[in-house]
Amino acid sequence: MANHPYHASRYLLATLKETPADAEIASHRLMLRAGMIRRVAAGVYNWLPVGHRVLSKVQAIIREELNAAGAQEVLMPAVQPAELWQQSGRWKDYGPELLRMTDRHQREFCFGPTHEEVVTMIARNEIRSYRQLPMNLYQVQTKFRDEIRPRFGVMRAREFIMKDAYSFDLDREGMERAYEIMRRAYVRIFERLGLDARAVAADSGAIGGSVSHEFHVLADSGEDGIALCDAVDFAANVETIDLPAPAGSRPEARETMQVVDTPNVHTIDELCAFLDVPASRTLKTLVFEGEHEPVVVVLRGDHELNGVKAERIEGITTPLRMASATGIESLTGAEPGSIGPVGLKLRVIADQDAVLLADFICGANENDKHRTGVNWGRDLPEPEVMDLRKAVEGDPCPTAPDKPITIRRGIEVGHIFQLGTKYSESLDATCLDDAGRARPMFMGCYGIGVTRVVAAAIEQHNDENGIIWPESIAPFQVGVVPIGYHKSDEVRRVSDEIAASLCEAGYEVLLDERNERPGVMFAEMDLLGLPHRLVVGERGLKNGTVEYRKRRSGETIEVPLDDIITAIGDNAD
Repeated sequence: MANHPYHASRYLLATLKETPADAEIASHRLMLRAGMIRRVAAGVYNWLPVGHRVLSKVQAIIREELNAAGAQEVLMPAVQPAELWQQSGRWKDYGPELLRMTDRHQREFCFGPTHEEVVTMIARNEIRSYRQLPMNLYQVQTKFRDEIRPRFGVMRAREFIMKDAYSFDLDREGMERAYEIMRRAYVRIFERLGLDARAVAADSGAIGGSVSHEFHVLADSGEDGIALCDAVDFAANVETIDLPAPAGSRPEARETMQVVDTPNVHTIDELCAFLDVPASRTLKTLVFEGEHEPVVVVLRGDHELNGVKAERIEGITTPLRMASATGIESLTGAEPGSIGPVGLKLRVIADQDAVLLADFICGANENDKHRTGVNWGRDLPEPEVMDLRKAVEGDPCPTAPDKPITIRRGIEVGHIFQLGTKYSESLDATCLDDAGRARPMFMGCYGIGVTRVVAAAIEQHNDENGIIWPESIAPFQVGVVPIGYHKSDEVRRVSDEIAASLCEAGYEVLLDERNERPGVMFAEMDLLGLPHRLVVGERGLKNGTVEYRKRRSGETIEVPLDDIITAIGDNAD
């Protein structure tokens, strides 16, 4: 059944000429300017018609591929009882991102950030025998995670739409087969979405399980570092890479430790600029909450802490929590920007690169003062040593140590896990095997951030004029722009006929018949990112042509009226 053209004069095109001041990255700026979203509260957004059309297309592709992979769609409640989370142990472990609430009877609930507990309850109640396995259940649903600092629009929102799927099998081999089926389905999904995405080895985090992979859209604005080694087809989140102990030994001490004034210096960058030294000669000191007492972690100033590795420290609080500024001051006598390990009566753990430093610079535990010429073993005790930093460009590849890794930025849009029996055991989800024995089911978990996919697509596909949508998820494939629609009967008639014939051919068409200047309409078509634009004007019609422009290439040509559908088909992505 053919669709119908949408008329711009009757469509909510809530475009903006100016970029809102709080929009930091391309997708946030362009989603606001293109009238896709509007902020309701911090990290909570309305999706307007243009944005909702894209969102619906992303969901349709996901559903088609999951259905083809044998998954079955369900819908689970957003609000979940605390008892389920208490049974799994996550009511306490999940941390402050879990939005907790009570009803009028003082019963505790949470707004689900994920649904392992609820889906395991379904399996516990409905799956009795191995003959019902394998089974894969999925949903597309709203989630809420109480991010401490929501930012970047829908990229890091508190409320978001996620596709989450869960597989159930009798044994580990079945779980691994289900995992591979879903991994391949994810590859197809991101290909159909028109995204350059990579599957990378990842940490399982709060979800749990032994094996997991993240799917990242490569983009400069990505928050995650992705380590790549094309020589051996290696890809992993930098947080998962264990680094070998650095070669060499610590140099001999040459300097005398002394305290120097560093007024208004609170960061490594400020310290390096003030003392004219490289960051690799400095030490950063971090204080974390511990189960019994705070734990001090130190790294080289040019390195970044790997939180996953830090959570392996025995006695440190999980999830990782920094000590408060007032707590740090009471422990050290100084504000966070001026602390260092010298003289601290606390447990100190140093990264394996930091322990090789000699004559280093660190905070003096006095405000606006630092120590120079500090040396391990002489000025402070030798610390415990661990691999604590994130991998950086040039570090050795874990699978080919003679090859270096390169670092790209990635936006995480999907994550898949082999959960094993973590949830089925804690929630007593068993089924009978062929010998009649009750066995806990092996589970897999598979998520895609649907709303984040939309933002990631924009991060990967935009230019200075606006969005450049992949055809599969564009809100409309074709924009028809008449010049003089309300002045020329011929322009109006041909424009209407072109729009109708394109719809008959299966294209989604936005007909901009507003009484606007051509420049305004052209700019909005570029901003909206429609893959194809047709301009209908009296001058072209005298020659039997219209102007065709492909958004991605910017190429403009004159096309005979009878060849419009062919031209668009030939220029499809």
